[in-house]
Order: sequence, then C-alpha cells, then structure tokens
Amino acid sequence: MSQDSRKISHDTAPRSGSSRQRFDRYREELARRTREKKEDARGKPKGAMQRSFGTLFRAYLSLLGPHRRPLIVAFTALAIATCLALIPPAGIKIAIDSVFGNQPIPAFLERLAPATLDLTDRGTILALIAGLTLTTITIKVSIGVVGRSRATIVAKRLQVALRRRAFTKAIHLPLARVHELKAGGVASLIREDAGAAGELLFGLLYNPFRAIIQLLGSLIILAITDWRLLLGAIVLLPMVWFSHRTWIGRIRPIYRDLKTLRDEVDGHAAEAFSGIRVVRGFARERAEALRFARGTSMQARTEVFVWWWSRGVEISWELFIPAATAALLWYGGTQVVEGRLTAGDLVMFLTYLTLLLGPLEVLANTATNLQTSLASFDRTLDLLEEPDEFAETAARASVVADPARVRGDLAFEGVSFRYPVSNRSVLEGINFTAPAGTMIALVGHSGAGKTTLSNLVARFHDPSEGRVTLDGTDLRDLKLASYRRLLGIVEQDVFLFDGSIRDNIAYARPEASEAEILRAAKVARADVFIEKLDGKYETRIGERGVKLSGGERQRLALARAVLADPRILILDEATSNLDTESERHIQAALGEILHGRTSFVIAHRLSTIQEADLILVMEDGRIVERGTHTELMHSSGRYATMVVLQTETRRAHAAGSVAPHSLQTTPSVPRG
Repeated sequence: MSQDSRKISHDTAPRSGSSRQRFDRYREELARRTREKKEDARGKPKGAMQRSFGTLFRAYLSLLGPHRRPLIVAFTALAIATCLALIPPAGIKIAIDSVFGNQPIPAFLERLAPATLDLTDRGTILALIAGLTLTTITIKVSIGVVGRSRATIVAKRLQVALRRRAFTKAIHLPLARVHELKAGGVASLIREDAGAAGELLFGLLYNPFRAIIQLLGSLIILAITDWRLLLGAIVLLPMVWFSHRTWIGRIRPIYRDLKTLRDEVDGHAAEAFSGIRVVRGFARERAEALRFARGTSMQARTEVFVWWWSRGVEISWELFIPAATAALLWYGGTQVVEGRLTAGDLVMFLTYLTLLLGPLEVLANTATNLQTSLASFDRTLDLLEEPDEFAETAARASVVADPARVRGDLAFEGVSFRYPVSNRSVLEGINFTAPAGTMIALVGHSGAGKTTLSNLVARFHDPSEGRVTLDGTDLRDLKLASYRRLLGIVEQDVFLFDGSIRDNIAYARPEASEAEILRAAKVARADVFIEKLDGKYETRIGERGVKLSGGERQRLALARAVLADPRILILDEATSNLDTESERHIQAALGEILHGRTSFVIAHRLSTIQEADLILVMEDGRIVERGTHTELMHSSGRYATMVVLQTETRRAHAAGSVAPHSLQTTPSVPRG
C-alpha cells in the first residue's frame, strides 16, 4: 500500500475533522501525486512492483488455462450469436426497397424461398422476411444462452478458486504481516477483491470480444454499402483511445484509494464489535458511530468524485453519437435524393451505424468500469505474491517430525530475537535445555520477553541469532506443519470459534471419536459445566465464545489442547484473571494434562508454578535467574522478592475484603 494511499484512511482519533475536510485534503494530495508523478497509473509509488495492463491481462489469461475447453465453447457461441445479430437489419432494407418500393427482390432471397411461395405478392415477401428474421433471432438467442451459461460457470469457478487461493495465502503469511491486516480488511480483500476475477471474465474478455465482432461485422457491411460513409464512421474510432487516455489514467488510482478506505472502514467496524464490551464500558457508542459515519461519508464523497470522472466518458459519447448520426444522416439523405443510394440502403446504413457505435461505446465504458475490477485483481496479485511464512528457510526444511519418535527435548542455544521492523533485541543470549516431559515456568514483569520466548517455541518466529532445537534438530530443518502438529497452545485470551462446544474441542482433531471428545472435556474439567447446559456438547457458544464465562472458555481451550495430545504444551497465563472456583478446576486439570509432556508455562500467579522442574526469571529479554522454586527461594533473588510481594498483596486483599463487614454492626435501613 502506498504511503499516499493511507492519507484517506479513517481517523483513529474520535475527533479529527469532518469528512468534507478530509476529502478536501485527499483531493489536494491526489493533485500533488499527479503533478509530481510519484505514482504509476495504478496509484502505487514508482519503484514499487508495477503491473501494466498487459501484465494484468497475461496474469488473468494464465488463470483461465484450466478452463480452456468451456471458454472455447463460450466464445465460439458468442461469435456465432453476434454475427447472427447482424442479419436482421438487412431484412429491413429488403422490405423498404422491394416491398414498399419498386426494387427487385435480391437473388439470395429467391433461392431461400420455397418453390410454392408466390414472390410476386408483396404480402408474401413481407411474411417471408419476417419469418426469416424471427428464425435468425431465435437461433441467435439459443446459441447466445449456451455461450453465456458456459462463461458464467467458468466465472464462478474462477471466483471460487481465486478466493480459495487468497485465503490460503493470507493464512500462511508471516505472523507480523497478519498482524498488519485488519480483520475486516482481510475479509474484504478475500471476498471482494479476489471475487473480482469472476467479473473480469465479462468486463475484460467476454463483452469486449462481442463488441469487437460486432464492430468488425458492421464495418464490413458499411464498406459494402458506401465506402465514403464508412470513412465517416471510422473517424469515431479515435474517440475510444481519447476517452481512455483522458480519463482512465486518472480513475484507477482513485479506485485503489477507495479500496484502501473500504478496508479501513470494514476493519474499524469489525474492531468495534469485537471490543463491544470496552466500547460500552466507556460509553463510546456515539463516538464509534460518528467515527464509522466519517469513514463511510469519506467513502461516499470519493465514490461520487470518481463517478464524475467515469461519467465524463459516457457524457462525451451521449453528446458525440447523436451529432455523428445527424451528420451521416444528412450526407446519406443527400445521396438518396441524388439517386446514388436507395432509401433502404440509408436505413440499413443508419441501423448498422448504431450497431457500430454501440460496440465503441461498450469498449469505452468497459475501459472505465474495468478499472475497479482491475484494481481489485491487482491487489489480489499483491497478496498472492507475498512471501509465505518462513519462505526464506523453507528449502532447508526436509525433516518430518514423527510424533511416535519425538522425545520432546527442547533447547535454546544462544538465541536472540528482534522483530523485523525493529533493531531492538526483544530476547538476547537465551540458553537453556528443557528435557522431555519437564515443566518450564517463565516468570517476569510485563515486557520481559516471556511470550516472545514461547512464540519461538511454537515457531511463530525464527531466532535472529542462535537456534532452537527439538531432540537436537534445528526447528528450521523440520517441516513446519509436522512440527506444529506436536504443539498444544492455551493462551490467556482464549480464542473460540462460533460453533458448538463439540466443534471447538475437536478443532485440532476433527476426526476424533465421541469418546475421545468426552475424555478430553473430563480431563480439562470442562464436563462440569457442559453437562449443566441444555444442549450439552451441541450448545453453540457464539463468536469467540461470548456465551461462556472466562473460566469456562479457559477449560474448553484446555480440552481442545488435551484432545490434540501434544508432545509440547504452551500455557500462556492460562489461569490469570480467573475467579477462585475456575482456577481450582483448571489447577486440578493441569496436573493430569502436563504429565509426560514438555510444557512451557507463563504464570502471573507464582503459587501455580512451584512444582515446575525449571523456573526461568526473565528481565529485559534476558534470563536473570534459573532453578527450582526451592533453589530460587534460598537464593533470595528477584524470584524470591516477587513471591514475597505477591504473598503480602494477597494477604492485604484478604484483610481488606473482611474489614468492610466488620464496620457494619447494624443493618442499613432503606430510605423511602
């Protein structure tokens, strides 16, 4: 996305000017971009990846390769139907000249007529012309329907295929790139931009092909009728080029900006509803509604702006076509008066002139309307050409992690990590070994690097320096999917899908049996609340599990991890922010869940990790202490200090919760 394109994104601040002021700034920015020519015709910065119309056209043709046969049928049928549509105007000429006038009947009509017909009778001739015209139109419509249906089927198949490719690509992007995409924006990109491939089949190929066939056919017939009239008609052809040159280069950058703005507005809407509790908790409903209204108003103003540019092409044609028709009518009429043409010739010429101007207008308007579809297709290609997650190391990943053979020994060897957009080290000099089946606890203040370290275990990122190994093999040498199948992850912010409880537990193993699902729920102590629900395991829990409490969602996430039967388990603050009852259930479950698995536990409540085999105390991305709970308490270092502070804080809270009750010696009397 270009830097300038971001100028039209909706404001993050609740008050940042009206949509009119923002639109005025956008127009000034658009004019500056045009003057300085810092962008290509698609609204992208020069020097970035550029695709000309020819490049987009070839890329689209490559997508059509698997659909070659139905497309041949579709375009052959279209060519035949379009040629048949050129026949009826000739019938009008014959009727005017030979039925209403005194011209002889054309020889080809006599050959087509059955021998039983009396061609000296004008009514019979008129009926013959009408019958042949009706037959031609019927055949033309039938063939056209066959071709259109084949093209529509191909368009829908292409649409589905490209949407699937876009979704697959988006879900395999590097994690940092995924975080840059808003939920509404990526949904819009996959649904609308990738779906534009279907529309392009008609806008880029089908309709222009029909227009070209009709144009060539009309030119041939006009040349046979009167070559001087043909010259007058050919003068119209430069109008197509002129309209494209004048308007199209200005339209496509605006369409790209519109799509960027649409992604921002959709992303804000999705964000507002995802955080609806925060929005309502701070009484920000009106502010969010106004923010959304500003975005949509800005979008509407930009749409009207580009509409005027697009309509400029149509207005020019609406003015030019009648003027050209009038001029040719005057010239053709003088030819009829002077006896060089018949009245039928003139009527047929004007009819074919209309058929000629129609394709020209279609080509001009198609070039205008095509820009939004091309911009969408261009953005989809941008997505498809982005590198996959760990693309730079994919070639070396040749080892398949077999769950039956993996012991689960994990080791960090001189690991440091920096995010791609930063030079600051988030982790530095991390060295430790986690033998198979041991529990590693990570503690430290917020921002110490605990979650980042667990992300390296899950291989959401690769180390900037050093390496992480599984049973002595660098994780970068393992097939990513095979390694991820060894993992189970339960985070503090549990993500559940909008479906049934059964679907969410079986997410990691959809083929799991009923007994396995019930066992996983029992191990995670989730069966305690599930059995109380009316729908039991078929109960739908809403988006992100909004119909469940925090403790219930956490237990459901644990059941999901249990069913996956991971060799390596990551628990990121899995028991924080829970009530005492929920924590009791989860702590009871963890003992069985962690048994025999290499586990990494990030804990806020230090009382929950006293049984850990190794506790790593982190600070500013470094390990500053390590050992068991007993060893660290004896060393009287940072860990011991944190334990003492937490213990004193809990005692103070417990005392505070009793004090208010002790102050109230008599019941309060309600005031009426």
